[in-house]
Amino acid sequence: MTLGPPGAGKSTLVDCLIKRERKQGRRVAVIAIDPSSPFSGGAILGDRTRMQKHSTDEGVYIRSMASRGHLGGVSVATGDAVKILDAAGYDTIIIETIGVGQTEVEIIELCDIVLLVLVPGMGDEIQAMKAGVMEIGDIFVINKKDRDGADRLKTEVEYVLGIKNALTGEEPNPVLLASSKLDEGIDELVEAIHDYLKKAQATGRFEEKRRDRLEKEVYKIFSSKVHALLNIHLDIENNLGEWISSILNGETAPYNLINSKLNRFVKENEII
Repeated sequence: MTLGPPGAGKSTLVDCLIKRERKQGRRVAVIAIDPSSPFSGGAILGDRTRMQKHSTDEGVYIRSMASRGHLGGVSVATGDAVKILDAAGYDTIIIETIGVGQTEVEIIELCDIVLLVLVPGMGDEIQAMKAGVMEIGDIFVINKKDRDGADRLKTEVEYVLGIKNALTGEEPNPVLLASSKLDEGIDELVEAIHDYLKKAQATGRFEEKRRDRLEKEVYKIFSSKVHALLNIHLDIENNLGEWISSILNGETAPYNLINSKLNRFVKENEII
């Protein structure tokens, strides 16, 4: 999973990672989340075009998905796509998000490892001091290391992570310099990724993260099913306007209204 601000070089970096994974004989699938077209609603395909050299490789599958305005840097159907690709036998599944801010962290619920890509000269010096994506990154890559300020940005990221790790007692997160355009520092990044996964499996963190994700997924599915059931019995969509009017007119309060509807639902269906 790679995320970072727009223009950080995520697509070119993913292209380099695909090449390394294929050299090791691994089948690779890439889900590239693109902004939605304002006309068709489909993916603009900007990220996918940077990986065309792998288009004829049967061991590589690249799929663009439109965000369709969904927050969190991903698409609504991304989770289902990951399950399908995993069942299809792909060894490595990479999700490349659209450019995200410090609060759009939904992607943590979809992946085993989060690779945060930063680049000097784009305000990352300030972003590094903020919460959000900085807190969910597992490995940090300062891309375009040939630019001025790359070493300074690396130092600032390490400083912020040092504060976080001092509070949590966790080991320092890897912070690496790389240049996807020059194809430099990529081998070290691949090594860091595999080392991180090995440690996570050995310490039980890998299984713990997957269990937490599954718990959230089950809760989300359960909540959606309950909502659908309530909508069928209470006809929420058609009655909502009337309910809102009664609240605005002072006839009832939101909690009183909802409690009365739920009590009616329970009584009619003899749930208790």
